[in-house]
Amino acid sequence: MSKFWNKKTQEITPYVAGEQPKNMNRLIKLNTNENPYGPSPKAAKVLKDFNPDDLRLYPDTNSTLVREAVASIYKDFGITAENVFVGNGSDEVLAICWQTFFERESICNKKVLSPNISYSFYPVYSEMYEVGLEAIPLNEDFMINIEDYIGKDSCGIAIANPNAPTSISMTSLENIERILKANSDKVVIIDEAYIAFTKNPLTAVELVKKYKNLVVVQTMSKAYGLAGARVGYAVADEELIEGMRRIRDSFNSYPVDRIAEKMASEALLDQEYYNQTRNAIINTRERFVSEISEIGFKVLPSSANFIFAKPDFMDAGSLYQKLREKGIIVRYFNKKIIGDYLRITIGTDADMDECIEAMKEIKDGQNSIN
Repeated sequence: MSKFWNKKTQEITPYVAGEQPKNMNRLIKLNTNENPYGPSPKAAKVLKDFNPDDLRLYPDTNSTLVREAVASIYKDFGITAENVFVGNGSDEVLAICWQTFFERESICNKKVLSPNISYSFYPVYSEMYEVGLEAIPLNEDFMINIEDYIGKDSCGIAIANPNAPTSISMTSLENIERILKANSDKVVIIDEAYIAFTKNPLTAVELVKKYKNLVVVQTMSKAYGLAGARVGYAVADEELIEGMRRIRDSFNSYPVDRIAEKMASEALLDQEYYNQTRNAIINTRERFVSEISEIGFKVLPSSANFIFAKPDFMDAGSLYQKLREKGIIVRYFNKKIIGDYLRITIGTDADMDECIEAMKEIKDGQNSIN
């Protein structure tokens, strides 16, 4: 700890990102929910054709190409480019939401409501921006109880749907509408990083024109295979979007670079490739869940490009280590309540076949010891 750090730097507990190994030789990486198929060929072509001389110019402040592409996808819901905010990954978009819509607890004496098991950046944002956070316990089955977000005083709500790391989604937009109606005087953020991997995607973007207090956040990192490009966006009422721009322009008016903007817009417009890869991941997920359930895993019902699974033949921490020894990296959260589970990203069929075989070998080895 440096004597030059200020009080915030000394006290804050940073977000811990998933491991990014420097040497990927002989490793199967199933720990950070990346898309195994990569971005659209049309996005890849942007890199091939890009003129480096264009980098001498600043990018478009508002990432107009991305905003227009998002609007074109959701035009049937009445969404226009004015309803879209673009940032340097959905993490930055969420951070701007915290700064724009949630008041400091010292000022309003109220807290943001969010599930106690959810995206672990939420408490970091709250600590960073001095916003109080009330962690609402999930049900025993890891489901969100809608009643917990109705009739409760707060300064806002943030819910990931599908949730992370549990992979479970709310069953219908009606549940989200109930929350929105009961909290009409505060902003409700629905973080849809994994919405593409529900079998019948019901995005809350459909509700944006109906509820002025709704912000839907999505990312290009998962379904669009652009985790390395860092592009995310929010869809909301025009007044909320304008507020986000005010905060953005108070510290960085150029968050998305020229290459990333062009790649993201091309990926968004290639819905054929998007649907092809998301369906492939869903199909692989369903097969993988079926096979590891037979091995001896309790698997939560997944609507994401990962699963949350509890082994019955070994503790999760030990299995995490043994899989790593076999060159397979998954995510283990050594925390209360979820410490018995592993989060496993869905890769290609070949990746998951190797993971299954490794699990069988580990289980057989465990049985021979016992």
